[in-house]
This record gives sequence, structure tokens and C-alpha cells, in this order.
Amino acid sequence: MLTKNYHAESVCAAPKVGRTKLSTLLASILLSSSVTFADTETVEKVVSPEMKDPNPRAAEIKPKKSHSFTEAMGQSIWGDVYAHPEDWQELSYGDFFSKGWDQPWVSPPNGAGGAPRQGWLLAFEGVFYRLGIGVFGWQHDLAGKGDGYTGTLVNFTPINQRLNIQTDIPMVSNSLHDVNNERQTNFGDFKIQPRFMLSESKELTQTLNISFRTPTGNSINGAGWASVAPQYQFWANWWEGLVVRGGTGFTIPYAGEIQKSGVRSTYDANLAVGYYLTPHNYAPFLGDLVGYVATNLTQVIDNRGPNSPTLVTLGPGFRSHVIDNWYLLGAVEVPVTNPQPFDYQVLGGIMKVY
Repeated sequence: MLTKNYHAESVCAAPKVGRTKLSTLLASILLSSSVTFADTETVEKVVSPEMKDPNPRAAEIKPKKSHSFTEAMGQSIWGDVYAHPEDWQELSYGDFFSKGWDQPWVSPPNGAGGAPRQGWLLAFEGVFYRLGIGVFGWQHDLAGKGDGYTGTLVNFTPINQRLNIQTDIPMVSNSLHDVNNERQTNFGDFKIQPRFMLSESKELTQTLNISFRTPTGNSINGAGWASVAPQYQFWANWWEGLVVRGGTGFTIPYAGEIQKSGVRSTYDANLAVGYYLTPHNYAPFLGDLVGYVATNLTQVIDNRGPNSPTLVTLGPGFRSHVIDNWYLLGAVEVPVTNPQPFDYQVLGGIMKVY
């Protein structure tokens, strides 16, 4: 029995000692675990801000303020569109109806190759501007009836990032349809052209233009007729100073002195290639100097005449930065198909960017 009791006591005493050691061991484990969890929590608190915001600059990007149509137009026309280039944004076909209409126009950056977005004589635009240009033209031996002269004041007015308005106010001087072969100088046909931005990136700009010609001129000068002319235009710069631009469209007369002026419905296409030779700060006269060649195609597509002639012209030209915001432009257009409407045409322009 003693032995039994001894064994019984020994058996009972062992668990007491084991419980004490086990409690001590569990306490140590829990203590170490709590320290580990605490350390882990501290690490998580340090790491979690970066985990939640992988791009620290994202917090600095503010959403663009939405403007009313008149607010966007006012800032586009009279605001400083060159002061905040960071406000420019890329536009695409996919967001044509939802992006850019409520934002003032901002002068876009240079192309991917570094070439500026600028206009050339004889070339389709494909770009939005805020500027005015006076263009003078001399046509040698116009339709076999002596020389012809033209003067046109062209203005580009941005409304917002999706809409730009071009207006052409012309003067014409020739004897094209005068029975006595006498020269007459008259007001030409006024044009207004809404221009819609389809897409714009650093590399490529695409626009849809719809030109409306009004019969404000005289049929004696080959004017006095109304037309609508939808056009697709593009501008591209992928490599250094090389710029490729052009487009395609139609000219459709629908009212006015169509028969007297001899105008026809035509398919029109343009392709111009140029290279910028100097940077902007090489002014006077040599800044942004570009040389280019423009090709224009006009194909008659109606049946209002005995034949449907095709006219192709080539036009080498240049543009340079004179001083401040003034630019000088020039080009010579030469027909390379027959019949030829003139022997050649010389064009010169003075441009003011504002």
C-alpha cells in the first residue's frame, strides 16, 4: 500500500510539476508570439502606405476642372494657351464624345521626333492653331487669260480641345470669265470651316474638317458659288524633324453661279513631306526653318462637263520663324498634268501666332 501510495503520489506529483513547466513554457511562447505579432504589425504599418499607393505621384495628379462651353471658349480664345503645357492631354476616337469638349485648348507639345506642329502653304493642316495669316498668290497665265491675283486672310480660332474654327476672307483679281477680257477685282467667296479633333498624341494628330463656302464673290472671277467640303486630315512626326501630313476629301458645289463659274464636284487629296532644319531660337528668319514638298490631287467626279480631268500639282515650300511670334511662309505650285489651269503659282504668307 505504501508502495502503492508512493507510486500514486509520484504519479500525482509529476503532473503538478509538468503543469508548472507547461504553464511557464506556454507563457514564454505567448510572450514571444505577442512580441512577434507586435513587430509584424509595426512592419505592416511602415509598409502599408506604399502597398496602398504604389505610385506616390498619383496623389499629386488632380482631376481636370470641367468648364462650360463658354468658359472653355473664352479661355481658348483669350487665355494664355502656352503657359501651362501640362494641361495638354491626349485624345482618341474612343473618347470623342466624352473628353476635351469641356477643356480649353492648350498648345500641343512638339511631336515625338521634336518637330513643332505648324502650318504650311499648299498642305493640309491636320493640327489646331490660334493664329492669323495673310496669303498672297500670283497665278501666271491663268486659263490663258493673263495673270491672276489672290489675297486671303485666314484665321484659326480654337473653341476647346475638340473644336477649332477656320475662316477664309478672300480677294480675287483676274479676267477669268470677263467677256471683254478685262481684269476685275472683287471680294471672293467667304469660307468657314469647323474642324473637329478626332485624336491627338505626341506622334499623330487627326482631324475631321467640314468647309462651307458661301457665294459672296463674283462669277467673273470664277467665284460666286456655294459648296460643302468634308475632309480627313492628319499630321505625323515620329522621327527627328521629319513631318508627314495630308488628307483626303470631296468638294461638292450645291448653289450659286455653278454654271457661269465653271466649277465641278471633285475628289481632293494632299500629301506633304518636310524636314525641320533649325530650332526655334535661330530667329531672326532662320528659326524653325523647314523645307517641304506638297502634292495635291484634284479629280473631277461629276458629269457637268464633256470630260473629267485630273489635276496634279507639286509645290516646294518653306516656313521660318522671323521674330517674336511672326513667321514667313512661301511656296511655288506647278501643275504636272494637262490641261493646266495656270503655268505656275507663287504664294507668300505672313503669319502671326497669338
